[in-house]
Order: sequence, then structure tokens, then C-alpha cells
Amino acid sequence: MMEERLTVPFQTRVLGVVATVAEVELPEDGRIAAVCERGRSRQLISVLDLPLPTPPPRGAEWIDAYRHWMQ
Repeated sequence: MMEERLTVPFQTRVLGVVATVAEVELPEDGRIAAVCERGRSRQLISVLDLPLPTPPPRGAEWIDAYRHWMQ
């Protein structure tokens, strides 16, 4: 559901640098991950650990709901 509802791409800060969240994936380990890109580099970051920008992108309430559900 999050893949369909979260508006991507959007920019956020990861470890102090601006990165683009290009898409959301469901890796084989069962987590929900954001594909973050900066230049040619790509990194999967769990949406549980993903800092959201202000204002958040449309559909970010699905990330909040997932975080709440995982607690």
C-alpha cells in the first residue's frame, strides 16, 4: 500500500546530506525500505529510520502508520 500511496521522488537529509528517496521497495528480509539516491550512489534505508522532510511528502501518513504498527 505504501508503494502506491507515497509520492516519490522527494528529498530528505540522511546523515547530514541531502538524498532523494526515489522509490519504496520490499526487500526479501521483510522490511519496507526507501531507495535513497545521491549522485550514482544508492542505499536502502528502512522507512522506520527514514527522516521525513518538512513538510512531509503526500502519503507520509502511511510511514507514520507503519511506524506505529511496528512498535
